This record gives sequence, C-alpha cells and structure tokens, in this order.
Amino acid sequence: MPLPTGWSDLPFFTDNWPTIAKTLAADSREILPPETQRFAALDLTAPENTRVVVLGQDPYPTPGHAHGLAFSVEPDVRPLPRSLNNIYKELQDDLNITRLNGDLRGWAKQGVLLLNTALSVPAGDANGHKGMGWAPLVHQVLARTSQCPTAYILWGKSAQKLESFINPGDHLILKSAHPSPLSARRGFFGSKPFSAVNRWLADRGEDTIDWNA
Repeated sequence: MPLPTGWSDLPFFTDNWPTIAKTLAADSREILPPETQRFAALDLTAPENTRVVVLGQDPYPTPGHAHGLAFSVEPDVRPLPRSLNNIYKELQDDLNITRLNGDLRGWAKQGVLLLNTALSVPAGDANGHKGMGWAPLVHQVLARTSQCPTAYILWGKSAQKLESFINPGDHLILKSAHPSPLSARRGFFGSKPFSAVNRWLADRGEDTIDWNA
C-alpha cells in the first residue's frame, strides 16, 4: 500500500512498518479501518500543513465506523460513538456549533492532524493492536510536528504521557480529561479547547479553524 506522502521518510516506515504489515496480512480477522484508509490521517494532513494535533487511542472496532482519523466516523454513522458525541457537546458549549455528522475530514484538511496511537484494530476487539508496534510512528510524528509551533490537544492520561515526545517550542499544549463517558465530567466538559486553539492561532496571525467544516 502507498505510504503517506510527506511522512514516508520517518524511520518508522523502514524500521517498523514492514513487520507490522506482515503481521496484519497474516491475521485472518477483519482489520479496521480498511487497508486503503490505514494512513488516512497522515495522507490528509501533511507535515507542513499541520497546525493542530489531536491524539486518539485506536480506531473504532465497529465495522463501518473507522476511516483512519481519530474520533471521526463515516458521515452516515448513527448514533455517533459516545466519545465523539461528547466532543460535539463541548463544541456546542464552546462555540455554539452543531455539526450534522461525525465526519471530521474537514478538520484534517485545515491542518488538524487526527492521529490515533494505534492505526489498526481487529473488528470487535478494542485495543487489540495496542502493543503491535505503532508507538514509534506516533513518537516520530510528534517530534516532527513540534519542529514548528503547533497546538496539541491531549485528552486523557494515555495522550498526556506522550507529551515528552514534543520538542520544546512555542506550542499550545491543552490537557484535560478524555471525552469518553467514563471521564468527560472529570474535566473535559468546560475545557473549551476549540476556542483556545483559535485564539492561539489568531494571536499568531494565522487563519483559525472552522470547526463546522
């Protein structure tokens, strides 16, 4: 499968990806998202275009939901996954935006890298590929994006543990509880990350993100 343009020189694609690809090919289970969408987040948001990084955990394990972007689902998915529904509740409270579906590709095309920390999952087995070897990719993406001022949205402890891979710089780093139903009321609701990112971008003289796109 084609490697994501702009990121393909990362050491991960030489050192780790061949082994992961072989392991995935040998697995008889349905692997999500479909192979053609495995690197969709990196395909849609090139390094030079990345202005915001949102870290997720692993793809949705329900067939037909995941399409390669953290928290995002195909536009026809109903009901929305519960974490995404909570993200939308916060977006409504923060910026009075009501989105019509769960497809976040419009964010990605504006420079919001929606990256999961594992890029594959067996259908019905959440976190089933957590230890497969995806971690170096995430570490290297964080190191590369942080060569320039970038906004990082770190929801939950798993994402916050990766902060050490962000190079020091003029970054915005937002940390709160994860939007999952188990933790959203412990600090995610009311955190207003969307307006915070746009204020930071505006202060830098950059275009803000249209979170309704």
